[in-house]
Amino acid sequence: MKRKPLVIVAVGGNSLIKKGQVGTLPEQLENARETSSKIAEVIADGWNVVITHGNGPQVGNILLRSDLARHVTPVLPLDICDAHSQGGIGYLLQQTMRCKLDKLSIRTPVVTLVTQVLVDPNDPAFKNPTKPIGPFFTKERAEEYKAREGWTVVEDSSRGYRRVVPSPKPEEILELDSVKSLIKLDCVVIAAGGGGIPVAREADGELYGVEAVVDKDFSSSLLATALQADLFLISTTVEKVALNYNKPNQKNLDYANLKQARAYLGQGHFAPGSMRPKIEAVVEYLEKGGTEAIITSPDKICESIGGKAGTHFTID
Repeated sequence: MKRKPLVIVAVGGNSLIKKGQVGTLPEQLENARETSSKIAEVIADGWNVVITHGNGPQVGNILLRSDLARHVTPVLPLDICDAHSQGGIGYLLQQTMRCKLDKLSIRTPVVTLVTQVLVDPNDPAFKNPTKPIGPFFTKERAEEYKAREGWTVVEDSSRGYRRVVPSPKPEEILELDSVKSLIKLDCVVIAAGGGGIPVAREADGELYGVEAVVDKDFSSSLLATALQADLFLISTTVEKVALNYNKPNQKNLDYANLKQARAYLGQGHFAPGSMRPKIEAVVEYLEKGGTEAIITSPDKICESIGGKAGTHFTID
């Protein structure tokens, strides 16, 4: 039997909590339905699919709830909050994907896999936290957390103050063999949620969780490379990547090759913590043997794969 083509679909955490929303369960569930509907169409077209997702808003909220309840229950470390967000978001995507596939009479199993990602405890990111998580605070509230909990807080896009945590680069997807086995069983796999739970190794090889959040785009790129995916698709808040974003001379990109993508990065076109890591993840995927990557919005996933939307990246 001919092998189905494989696509890695990286869903942004902000796609599940859209701009202007507070992140209620009904809001996230409806957003998950919209994304799952588009991915189900991709499966109907004959693709194997592995879904990854971000967790920036969600993991910060889990951590905040834990902190606010410290007087009645032990505070959770960040790696456990990462795991909780994997399970919660994975559940929403797994449930909504199952419902959409049922309506298409597709019996493909959908599996959420709790995934650990190996990081280097000496990664420079641990000395320079940059990954924003959780809600926005007033300056006074942020200073309170900074003094009491030792949080690193920064002003975020003039919308308020937000906690930032280390974001080390992923080195290995520890459940890779499990993902491969599930793909061979023709499962839709939801893996490396939130970038994966960051873990490191003791000198004797023992694993331990670390206080960090791994960027889901880099973990998704690593997973796409390891699985030799035919396509790496990043779903975000815009349909196309733009040069000179939000400026009078903004230019939306339909296509860029690897050389052009590197040049745009060097010219500073993409904001850190926003589009830049997505472009860097695409570049890494192409440099390590990937064939094509797409960046687009959730509603344009199918059209992008059909070549009618999104920004497409190839080697040449």
